[in-house]
Amino acid sequence: MLNIFSRLAAGEQMPVHERHQVNRTEGMSVITDIPLAGRILHRGHDGRPAAQGGRAVEPFDTTRPNIARVWDYWLGGKDNFAADRELAEKMLAVHPVTAQMARENRQFLGRAVSYVAARGVRQFIDVGAGLPTVLNTHDIARHTEPDARVAYVDNDPIVISHARSLLAKSPGVIAVPGDMRDPGRILADPGLTGLIDLAEPVCVILSGVLHFADPAAARDIAADFARAVVSGSYLIISVGSGNPSEGENFTSAYTAARIYIHSRDEIQGFFGGLELVPPGVVSVRDWSGDRPALNLEPLTATFVAGVARKVNAG
Repeated sequence: MLNIFSRLAAGEQMPVHERHQVNRTEGMSVITDIPLAGRILHRGHDGRPAAQGGRAVEPFDTTRPNIARVWDYWLGGKDNFAADRELAEKMLAVHPVTAQMARENRQFLGRAVSYVAARGVRQFIDVGAGLPTVLNTHDIARHTEPDARVAYVDNDPIVISHARSLLAKSPGVIAVPGDMRDPGRILADPGLTGLIDLAEPVCVILSGVLHFADPAAARDIAADFARAVVSGSYLIISVGSGNPSEGENFTSAYTAARIYIHSRDEIQGFFGGLELVPPGVVSVRDWSGDRPALNLEPLTATFVAGVARKVNAG
């Protein structure tokens, strides 16, 4: 299975039978198993989501699109509904490369997490993680660091409730509520601090979330996390980017949340005071970490990303 995760991170397409091998959670016996972004959500005799891990799964409105489920659809997941698929397809009509961008951003995350874990970092805080899917941070990190600990953070109570039920049997992994606009509150969460030792190096991941904040707010969010972690820690950031005309069409059609199109200079500024890992802030297609360069054709729109290390305290 570890080989499958390596191939996904490298951008290789995975056969359907192998995708099921990664997605299926073993050892679960229930009345009805419903795939949740490639995992299993249990339902009881009445068809309602069952309580797990001591917490009930939050009810949700399937008639309204949800950001996490739209992304799940673009990534090839199964935890999405008609309203999510309608919005996702609407976005593809406006911007056909959107799904490809989402997949390439996820593949970048695999390479970036592998890079950081190979430097001995065993703690990860994935902010705005969304729904669990086939290429999760703890799966990637544990390929290199079997004892890696991961805290998933999201501001959607439905996502957190489902993630908690799915991760209940995964030691060293936790899902906690939190808004990226309040890093201090996230880092003070008792559940997070019970797992993540902030006196030791940690990797903070802001993948595909800072375009939901204006440039000044996004810069402050990244800076607050960077100040809070110790030397030797890392920050992984990826942000949707593209030319202004495409961006305006995309943001007007995307009704699940407001999106800001940041310039590459603005994105570079999100890493202020940190030491960028070569090749710096580039398209996710061009960030290969320890792996050979991908040499892919450029897109008019893509995710722009970087990985940086905190060298000095403060």
